[in-house]
Amino acid sequence: MYQLTQVKVIRDQRTILDIESLNIDPHALTVVLGHNGSGKSTLVNLLANQFNPEEGEVTLAGQPIKYYSAKELARTVAYLPQKLPEVAGLNVAELVRLGRFPWRGTLGRWRKEDEQIIAQAMEETGVTAFKDTLADQLSGGERQRTWVAMLLAQQAELLILDEPTSALDIHHQYQLMELLSNLNKSTGKGVIVILHDLNLALRFATQIVALKAGKVAFSGDADLLLDEQRLTDLYATPVTLIDHPQQNHKVAIVC
Repeated sequence: MYQLTQVKVIRDQRTILDIESLNIDPHALTVVLGHNGSGKSTLVNLLANQFNPEEGEVTLAGQPIKYYSAKELARTVAYLPQKLPEVAGLNVAELVRLGRFPWRGTLGRWRKEDEQIIAQAMEETGVTAFKDTLADQLSGGERQRTWVAMLLAQQAELLILDEPTSALDIHHQYQLMELLSNLNKSTGKGVIVILHDLNLALRFATQIVALKAGKVAFSGDADLLLDEQRLTDLYATPVTLIDHPQQNHKVAIVC
């Protein structure tokens, strides 16, 4: 379990994240929602130990996350930032192979097991056919699936993704979230993902963390989203929920 207690993040003498108490299930598909500037990226950066809060504590499995070694944390949590690193010159297989470095290091001895894990990660994400293609020549959706394959090759128990759908068209947004949802259900790996699209959250989330002005507006089971007034308050705009015409979930529209 992730636990945040009395956490504050302060920048330029301004508190940009202020969380009294928050628990996040590391086995769920948790969607982090909120308006721009609400603190979503700051929160997932804390969870990925990209920096420490000015006040309070973040713990994972009962241990302060700041005490995890880089290698130990990378074997537990796989993090994909919003701005992806440059991968010029790497093909898909080579990029996915990077996920094994927390286990083997630069000079470690690679085993047949590593190649099997890499192959399986590419198969699960549907990028095996592109294994010899340069990663920077892929479409946006193919590139995102390749990065997810790299996270899977890392064999961490929890995947954290910061706005992975932001640069994708609608088709690839749903395709990527379907992939993450299926991975969560089939492998038991937890997923924490920042989304801007409320309808993606309504369709795929099992847990929700909603932020407003740096504070937790609400968190818990995804059924919390089935409240028009709660959503209206979160986004400061009228939101109405209607039945999906073909599937058993709600769709949000702005009135």
